[in-house]
Amino acid sequence: MSPTARRPRHNPIADDGDALHFCSTCAFSDACLSQGYNKSDLMDLHVLVEHVGPFHEGEHIFREGDEFNAIAAVRAGTVKTYVLDATGHEQVLGFHLPGEIIGLNAISQSRYPCNAVALDTVMLCRFSFPKMALLATRMPGLQAQLFRLLSQDIGKAALLAGDYSADQRMAAFLVALSRRFAQRGFSGTRLHLTMTRTDIANYLRLAPETVSRVLRRLQEEGMVKVDRRELEIIDRDRLEALAMAVLRN
Repeated sequence: MSPTARRPRHNPIADDGDALHFCSTCAFSDACLSQGYNKSDLMDLHVLVEHVGPFHEGEHIFREGDEFNAIAAVRAGTVKTYVLDATGHEQVLGFHLPGEIIGLNAISQSRYPCNAVALDTVMLCRFSFPKMALLATRMPGLQAQLFRLLSQDIGKAALLAGDYSADQRMAAFLVALSRRFAQRGFSGTRLHLTMTRTDIANYLRLAPETVSRVLRRLQEEGMVKVDRRELEIIDRDRLEALAMAVLRN
């Protein structure tokens, strides 16, 4: 099956490539290929990679305060990151899809500043960060990719900090999710929402009933079609126009 034919449902998983080619969702393949390296040239990097999992729904990958020594790329499933506030209430920080990296925000303190939990069956590629940082000194492209990933992580955290309406927040969430799936070769139109309405509401800083009401309104206006956790984008142009103030593009 071609990458464009894959659908982000039933726990999509990256292929493992072969002796020369990287996994289809590898977060570092572009950086390596741009420097003229293929998989056989990067035995040092290959040694750094450890396939781990499965982590089942509700199982923690790491917890706030754990010692940091590796970053991980999601191969399959969805990972939620969150913190607990002073009263013990959960604050969702983000959702990480196949091909995306978790653990970047632990670099400065050498400890994970949040919790990461599997929302469904999750598989990971774990990279030794000290060894990767050393390798990056010999590979400018890999170093630049680490900086890009850090920048994207900061951008996601700031995405919903403004004073936006509930409709704008939800539209931005769906458009951004769609784009992220499409960038990794999955469908950007038919989305399987592994996160609950409560998790989405928490992330968007909205009430759960508001999320349900907004989704119902977007469906009534013909922008999306919703069937429990299956969502199809029907009118991308109107949805992107609604999200533009948040996403800036």
